[in-house]
Amino acid sequence: MIKLLWLDDKRDPIDFVDKYNLHKFIDLGEIIWVKSYDEFVDYIKNFELPDTIAFDHDLGYITPETEKTGYDCAKWLVEYCMDNDLILPKWFTQSDNPARENINIYLKNYNKHTQKND
Repeated sequence: MIKLLWLDDKRDPIDFVDKYNLHKFIDLGEIIWVKSYDEFVDYIKNFELPDTIAFDHDLGYITPETEKTGYDCAKWLVEYCMDNDLILPKWFTQSDNPARENINIYLKNYNKHTQKND
């Protein structure tokens, strides 16, 4: 069973099946929707890494000191993979925020030094 971890505080992944071609996850697998940094970390710690992760950047604003974004999730994921000798899952960003490029650049740079993200 293939799994997609959908990180987004507001947008339901079902509304984006066609836009991001998520049909294989509907037909052959599962989409797990997490809405915050804590849910993201908890899911990965308690279950195996998904096959693919869809990152949103903005995950709800609390205060500048406590806000955790999709970029924070990406940084945590890299550390988790390094600490556990795991291969980074495939990923894409579905964020409208231009800061989504920070997520992509960070994950691509990590992959340049470890493995390929096909």
